[in-house]
Order: sequence, then structure tokens, then C-alpha cells
Amino acid sequence: MNVFYEEEGSFKIANVMSETDSALQVESITGKRSKIKAANVLLRFDSALTGFMEAALAEADSLEVDFLWECCGEPEFSFDDLAADYYGKKPTSIEAAGTAIKLHSAPMYFYRKGKGRYKAAPADTLKLALAAVERKKIQAEQMAAWVTKLNNKELPEGFAAKADAFIYNPDKNSLEWKAIDEAAQSSGRLALTVMADCGLIQNAHDYHLGAFLREMFSDGVNFPAFDIPEITADLELASVECFSIDDATTTEIDDAFSLEILASGNTRVGIHIAAPSLGVPADSVLDSVVLSRLSTVYMPGNKITMLPDAVVKPFSLDAGETKPALSLYIEVTPDFEIVAHETKLEQIKVADNLRHDAIEPFFNANTLETDSGHPYWEKLKFLFNLAEHLEVARGKADPNRAPQIDYNFYVTDGIVKIVARERGSPMDKLVAELMIYANSHWGGLLKQAGLAGIYRAQTGGKVFMTSTAEPHQGLGVAQYSWCTSPLRRAVDLINQRQLIAMINSQPAPYNSADGKLNVIIRNFDLTYNAYSEFQTRMERYWCLQYLIQEQLTEVIATVWRENLVRIDGMFFITKVPNLPTTGLPELKVGSKVLLEIKHIDTLLMELSCKFKSVVETGVAELIETIEENAES
Repeated sequence: MNVFYEEEGSFKIANVMSETDSALQVESITGKRSKIKAANVLLRFDSALTGFMEAALAEADSLEVDFLWECCGEPEFSFDDLAADYYGKKPTSIEAAGTAIKLHSAPMYFYRKGKGRYKAAPADTLKLALAAVERKKIQAEQMAAWVTKLNNKELPEGFAAKADAFIYNPDKNSLEWKAIDEAAQSSGRLALTVMADCGLIQNAHDYHLGAFLREMFSDGVNFPAFDIPEITADLELASVECFSIDDATTTEIDDAFSLEILASGNTRVGIHIAAPSLGVPADSVLDSVVLSRLSTVYMPGNKITMLPDAVVKPFSLDAGETKPALSLYIEVTPDFEIVAHETKLEQIKVADNLRHDAIEPFFNANTLETDSGHPYWEKLKFLFNLAEHLEVARGKADPNRAPQIDYNFYVTDGIVKIVARERGSPMDKLVAELMIYANSHWGGLLKQAGLAGIYRAQTGGKVFMTSTAEPHQGLGVAQYSWCTSPLRRAVDLINQRQLIAMINSQPAPYNSADGKLNVIIRNFDLTYNAYSEFQTRMERYWCLQYLIQEQLTEVIATVWRENLVRIDGMFFITKVPNLPTTGLPELKVGSKVLLEIKHIDTLLMELSCKFKSVVETGVAELIETIEENAES
């Protein structure tokens, strides 16, 4: 005796060795013996096992599922009863088994109600299920066609209209995204690369910028409607003429300086800061813009300003104009001792906007001893000497400190120029020390007046922002409030409001008790860090673009640590997998190496290089000199 039975969702056949009321000992056609439940047996037959299952499957294939369904009524039925109705006679074991297999394989048509028992699906339900199957079939065919196109680096029809969503916010359940994902997996690429290869991402720069704008400026970079600021304060005009020192690309000029020789022989130095808080009232539309953007966003070749041009222009300290300013005057003796301070809200005349590239040849480390002939040389030399004394007073002067190189990026019509600039040059030190002094002094004034402010502090090696005046150990000052860039940073504008309220003996707009400053600090910290990371990312992009632009196949790099190197002429660190870490004693940190550029990917921000050789020190220095002369 043989049995046809169901086990774990599939049909099997076996020879009965022995049985009880509840179980059977059986032997399969392969000779394997097992125990099965009697309730699982659907059919008993005497014909041979060999060929039975093949014949049953063939019989099942010959049955028309639609006709089987039409033969069913609404009540439940057993497979053998349906087989008898279908064949019009008592079915053979092959016919009965074939019917069971067919019913089991069509769950849309027949609902299972127990071992060997079924119920026909309602007509409406079946119609919907069949439509879904057909739809999935069509979708599968469509997706396969899309995957083929994507793997051929072709853009499927209709994808371009949804490019933004695919790139930045894909619906991973959509058929199109599944096609992109399948193409990526089948070709060994990333989805991002698939989209670039087929033209969905046409420009790596725009992709990186778009990702940032989507995250940080989801409503766009345009400003809401606002009232043009009116300066109503009646401000005294300062007797001094002022000048600023900025990079050539700077359009928001926050700070300027002045010098005046006093009858006593002392010098009155003015540090003048633009006063946009006079035109941006607290709780106004412009204030909401400030508290939303919190800072100007910088990137090579572009920027997103914190304030609209119509607000920047009336307050930027542009040459030839008279502008309102918050001024800190310090009286300095010939020995550079500071003997008096005065903070004033006034109007100033701006005589000149000095630019780094124009003034540096006349004022640098080599021109400090002899007048270079520049009309501002004497004033700059005095301010530099003052800056050096201020640095010593902070306890931060270090003549043995190695110079740090910064890189400025100038982008014109997609062509980038990277210019190295030594941080700590006389011009840099002049500006930095006077700004540190003003920020520290004004922070102290707010503290003395019992007014709230926003400070940058450092204790125990940790740098943080706070609404209380705490020491900044890294700078060596008792407190450090950001006050000198109010056109570019919300924190500075807020502190300026507090200082102006103090000068005018008016109620301050902010206090420590209401918690507003802590909310601003938290938001500013997060946003400012995001802006900074984006700026770094875009500088890395332009470093790679520079290598492509100059068609460089080899570069010299400096060993940073282990197998990391920094490409000379830019601050770009990359990994070189085959960089020897043993066997070459020359390859210590700071060694120069020659690398072959293998691949540049501005989309994934990757640079693949291969180590070629160690560069002799003299050769490396010669190359650096040639590059510096070329830049000049």
C-alpha cells in the first residue's frame, strides 16, 4: 500500500511499512524511512511509486484552473470530490493527486480550509487578485527594461522629471527606485553612481550643493518680504578716517580701524564694527531671518548671506561712505601699554577697503623693518606692533611655532585657483589680535553691566558656547564674546544689541532668565557646525576639480600618518593603500612622496593614488618654489 500525503506545505509519496490509528511508518522512493501523521494522508493507492509523482504533476499541468474554479460552488469541498465532478467519474489515483496539486498551486482561486479541503474564492476577490498579478507582471517587465537601460548608462523615459526625488529623497518602495537599486547591485556600483552614469546627476558640484540646500534651506535661499532698514539714531560723526582689511572676495565688511596721534604722544586706536542691529529690530521679520540662518554660508566661488543685500549695503563699511558703527577706542602709549578705553556708537567715514592680495606685497614679514612705500605702511606697522604686544599679554606668543598654511579658493566660470596663505602673517596677526581684544573687552563690559551675552569659552580643553562669561584658556582671555562680525553671524548681532542697550542706558533685549539665549546658542552651534562641514566638503570638491582641471597625472604629497598623505598645494588628505609603512626609513611623518593619480571621483569625493617613489627633500623644495612663483 502506498500513500500520497502533505507535509510542510508540499506533497510526497511513500510506501506504508506499518500504521496505527494516528500514525504511519513509511519508506520513500529513495529508501528513507519516516513517521507521518495519519491526518496528513490524502490518498492511498496500489500502483507503483516510480513515476507516480511525475504523472501527477503532468496531470496537474493539463488541468485548467479557471474551469476548475467554475466547477466549484460556494460551499467547502474536498479535492477528491472536485476531481469526481471534473472527470465525471471516480478519479484514478493519478487524477486525484493531480487535482490536489492543482488546487494547492492556485491560492488565489482556492482558499485552503484544512488538509485536502478548499473553498472557491469569490468572483470579485478573484478578479482583483488576478488584476494584481497581471499588474505585477507588467511591472516586472517594465523594471527589467529599466534595469537594462540603466546598466547601459541610458536614462529611462520619465526618470528625469523625478530626478530631485530620486537623488535626495527616494521612495524606496517605488518601482523606479527598485530598478535603480537592482541596477546598482547587478553592476557592482552605488545607486549614486548609477544615477550619475545615466545622467540623472549631471553635475557633482550641483549635487553636493543641492544636498546641503535641501537639508539646511528646505524653503529656498530667497528672503521673505521685509521692510528696508531705516537708521533713525542721531549719531555723532567720528573725526577719524577708517580703513578695513579683507580678502578680495569679501562684500560684507564688518570691521575697520583708525589711528589718531594724541597731544600726549599716545596713539588712539579705533576698532570699528558695523552696526546692523540698528536696522534689524528684535522680533522683526529680519530678526526671524537672522535666527533662522544664523550665519553666512561660505563655499568656494559662492556664499549664502545671513542678511539680504538690501540690509548689508546700508551697514557694510564700504570705502568712500559714512556708516554707523560700534567703536572701541584704546589709548596706547609709545611702549604699547593700553591706558584707556572708550566704547561709542557713532558714524564713521571709511576711507579705504584694503585687500589682502593688493597689500600683502607691501606689508609682510620681509617689509616690517623698512617702509615699503605703501601709504598705509606706517599705520599697519604700528597696529602690528600693538598686535604682538597683545599676543604676549595673552601668553600666546611663540616664536618657534611652525607657520600654518591656509588655502583660499577663487572660482571663476568653473575654473578654480587655489592660493596658499600663511596663517599668522603680519596682516593676519594684526587683524586677529585686535578682534580678540575687542571681543574680550566687550564681553567684559557686558559682564560688568550684569547683562546677558553669548560667549565662546574653553576650560579643561573643551570649547563650548555659553551665556555666562567664562575663561577661554586657548586664547588666554578672561572671557570671549563674538561681537565683531554682526553682518555675518547672528551671535555677534545679538551681542551688539546688548552692548548698544548698555551704551544708551536702555533695557537689554535679552536676559539670562528667559532662556532665549540658550535656545539661540544651541541652534547656532548645530547650524554653524553644519555650515563649516559643508564649506570643508566643497573645498575638497574643488581640490579634486583642480586636479582634473590641470590634467595632473602625478602629484607630490606629504606623509600625514601611516598610509594617509596630504596633497601638496592644497589641504586634501587621502589614503594611499600601497604606501610602504616598513622598509623605507625615509617615510616618516613629513616625508615627501610622488604619487600617481589613478582615479578622481568628484561625486563620491574620492581620490585614488598609487605610491611611486620617495621625493628627495631638495627636489621637493624646488618644486614648491616653482609652484609658489607660478602662483605669484
